[in-house]
Amino acid sequence: MRNTSALLQTISFPAIRRRGVTTLQVNLGYRCNQSCVHCHVAAGPSRTEEMDAATIDLVLTVLTRRGIDTLDLTGGAPELNPQFRRLVRTARALGVAVVDRCNLTILEASGQEDLAGFLAAEQVEIVASLPCYLEENVDRQRGKGVFGTSMTALRRLNALGYGRGDGLVLNLVFNPQGASLPPAQAALEQDYRRVLSERHGVVFDRLFVLANMPIQRFGAILSRHDDLDRYVGLLRDAHRDDNLSTVMCRDLVSVDWRGFLYDCDFNQMLDLPLVARSDARPHLRDLLDDDLGGHPIRVAGHCFACTAGQGSSCGGALTSDGASAAAE
Repeated sequence: MRNTSALLQTISFPAIRRRGVTTLQVNLGYRCNQSCVHCHVAAGPSRTEEMDAATIDLVLTVLTRRGIDTLDLTGGAPELNPQFRRLVRTARALGVAVVDRCNLTILEASGQEDLAGFLAAEQVEIVASLPCYLEENVDRQRGKGVFGTSMTALRRLNALGYGRGDGLVLNLVFNPQGASLPPAQAALEQDYRRVLSERHGVVFDRLFVLANMPIQRFGAILSRHDDLDRYVGLLRDAHRDDNLSTVMCRDLVSVDWRGFLYDCDFNQMLDLPLVARSDARPHLRDLLDDDLGGHPIRVAGHCFACTAGQGSSCGGALTSDGASAAAE
């Protein structure tokens, strides 16, 4: 797999600084029951990296010490980490909002039959990847049978009260099939609602529209088809300065499975650590005494994926005017 990091680091991006840390996004490991072609983590069943119990304890200490509002759990499939449920229970007992970035099929996996019920009992917000509302497109990107299993999982969540506006939040995530910017989020959300409801009896709260990052598997595909420069150029041409004030890295810090700190999950995958205030590589321990307010954010060419058009973040589009469509 070709590493696109060297090229991306030669591309300049506007300098930005963080406000502080209101969200701790923790990658619990790269093991997953799927191997999706767009996955910027390159997760899969054969990956063995996972956060250990001592680092989980440090996550909980940081949440308490810094008064962080939200714990955002990702992977791989974060639910496969043996410490997942302990972390969720303890964080919720502390009054911290917990987000689970779920691939849906894990809810139907052997040994996980009670997972959906656990998430509901702990009032965990679910952000579920569903890159299209059509079976053929999802299975092409994520594997044969994934769409059908995802529909079963969504109906299970709906039966528990998720996605019905009663407090159990279920958001879906869309990303394009190829090297193009995503369509306007609001319009696509209406299409998702109509098709999923009429054909599958599924409801949800919000649709988050994300641009594909030119890194890891997707970056390698772009390189193999000699499309990397064109796609990066598309992102740069669609950049909007007004998105800089709301990019997720202003208030979020990403933690890898070893406890090291990054400005976002994408920098983590490119091994671009948080800019250090000392000679040591920034670690969770540093957050015990430093809120990172005013800290410079490490940027490179891939950051244009977050500021192109309507913008892109872990919470979907940054603006609501559908400006991304103009650049396709």
